[in-house]
Amino acid sequence: MDEGLAVLDAPQDELLELLAAAYRVRRKYFGNTVQLYLLMNAKSGLCPEDCGYCSQSKVSTAEIPKYNLLNREKLLDGARVAHERQAKTYCLVISARGPNEREMQAVEQIVPEIKSRYGLHICACLGLLTPDQAQRLKQCGVDRVNHNLNTSAAFYDQICSTHSYQDRLETLQAVRAAGLEVCSGGILGMGESPRDVVQMALELRQLRVHSLPVNFLNPIEGTPLAGQHQLTPLHCLKALCLFRLANPDSEIRIAGGREMHLGSLQPLGLYPANSLFVGDYLTTKGQPPEADYQMIRDMGFEITFHTGPQCEM
Repeated sequence: MDEGLAVLDAPQDELLELLAAAYRVRRKYFGNTVQLYLLMNAKSGLCPEDCGYCSQSKVSTAEIPKYNLLNREKLLDGARVAHERQAKTYCLVISARGPNEREMQAVEQIVPEIKSRYGLHICACLGLLTPDQAQRLKQCGVDRVNHNLNTSAAFYDQICSTHSYQDRLETLQAVRAAGLEVCSGGILGMGESPRDVVQMALELRQLRVHSLPVNFLNPIEGTPLAGQHQLTPLHCLKALCLFRLANPDSEIRIAGGREMHLGSLQPLGLYPANSLFVGDYLTTKGQPPEADYQMIRDMGFEITFHTGPQCEM
């Protein structure tokens, strides 16, 4: 804990040394490669949960699209775009407490088709899962399930009351028991303390997550956390270093809010992190993919992606 707090509290004149240390760890496990992900918001704005950061929650008044599960053609088109943008992983996300039977069946039907057409790695983010649902996702070809811890156990009830931190842990346990890869990370800037950030990083280390997305709060108007503005680019970089040092062999992804909070320092985030979302997020815009490609080239990194079947035109 003390070492983690020291990383977050490092003075500005030690930042480059900290980034260099994180980069040495990143290079050992991932070389100079960057993996790209593409998000598909497959069901939007109809969530019964009250997570304070989310524009899709029942307590949000944000003006966002609201729709039930997208049809086959739209999900396949998203996979085509992921392939064209050199993404290795296609993330299917629904806003829900957990998937209903119709949604489970739709995922079971579309995943094999996406994989046969485009050879993409599939990550499903469907909310809370039962052990049976996790097993069904494994059987239909899903590679990985995302379910973020979001923050520490101590701070969790400050951002959500309709489910618990323990509920999230139980979903992650079901995912691992099913033989799926575990993707879990968090959101910074929600009012948590440095100790909460370190505790989350250490919890993710204990969970041995394969993939770790680090989000920076986008305080969307209409959400309970709309007034939160506590992040700086330097703090975000130190947090990325913390997650890398605490989770040396996990794929670390600079996720939502990176454009807003890292700004012109975004390229430095690739020293600790080795993954990015390319394109837009769930209800917010990302920067143009061309800007990401240029940033990756300028940093001397190279994109790694699936070499599966060629795109069917």
